[in-house]
Amino acid sequence: MATLVSDNLDEVERSISDTAPSHYILKIQSFSLLSKNGIEKYESGEFQAGGYKWKLVLYPNGNRSRNVKEHLSLYLVFVDVSSLFRHGLEVHADFRFFLLDQSKDNYLVVHDAKEKSRRFHRLKHQWGFDQLIPIRSFNDVSNGYLLDDTCVFGAEVFITKETSSGRAECLSVMKDAIGCKHVWKIENFSKLESEYLESQAFFSGDQKWKIQLYPKGRRHGSGTHISLYLALEDPATLTAGSKMFVEFTLRVLDQMQSRHIAGKVSHWFSESSPESGWAKFVSLPYFYHTGAGCLVKDICMVEAEVIVHAVASIL
Repeated sequence: MATLVSDNLDEVERSISDTAPSHYILKIQSFSLLSKNGIEKYESGEFQAGGYKWKLVLYPNGNRSRNVKEHLSLYLVFVDVSSLFRHGLEVHADFRFFLLDQSKDNYLVVHDAKEKSRRFHRLKHQWGFDQLIPIRSFNDVSNGYLLDDTCVFGAEVFITKETSSGRAECLSVMKDAIGCKHVWKIENFSKLESEYLESQAFFSGDQKWKIQLYPKGRRHGSGTHISLYLALEDPATLTAGSKMFVEFTLRVLDQMQSRHIAGKVSHWFSESSPESGWAKFVSLPYFYHTGAGCLVKDICMVEAEVIVHAVASIL
């Protein structure tokens, strides 16, 4: 029969059991050296329970990111997070942690006081206890948890329910987004025979971009204008369903008087919408006029300024 010790403030229940944990045991030797060597967090190896992979994460001096002091922190982590994303899974699990009393050869068992199953899903794949046990109690030799600088933790995980959730999306808006400028020099412009040209790829917002220029126009600008676009260098690199909100400016530089021809617009770029720009960016007569400065010594200068403000992705 287990001895019950409750802690209502932390909604944690503690009991004593003679039965070893059925799913995983973690033995740590020279425990004090974790702190001395600057190891604030230890992640265990993976183990199977209920058809899924898990691991333990131990903070020997408490989880500082959650302002835990004077306690050990211990968490259960769902390892195969990608499967939660792919299938929209929610796994409900009842878990308990074990700490061996090496003097009495029994275990302190720590679990949720309300015996509530915890829901592991794509937005939350870690559960546990910030205050597993006070460090003073853990270090007290009379409790038997730490003897000869060695301790033994354990875990049991039981799946209570599995469900599938609907589609989900995460929108990340960039704070103080930084723009990137790229200048493209096109030589021997009047001798170009290609339908369109592409600049070298350049980075902005962790994506590669390129400028596309159609010397004789494209679509409704064909034969009358130069067409100019910003495009993703490789749209296939985007994850399925993701998109980016981008503010960009394209310029044909006036190399004589700096009266540049510019267009500015915002666009949601995605795999299905990988480019944006102007079919009628500048008329061919103006572009080739000697006083316009667009073409000097048969050289054209094109500039792109790209700022990625937000990224939306499927969870």
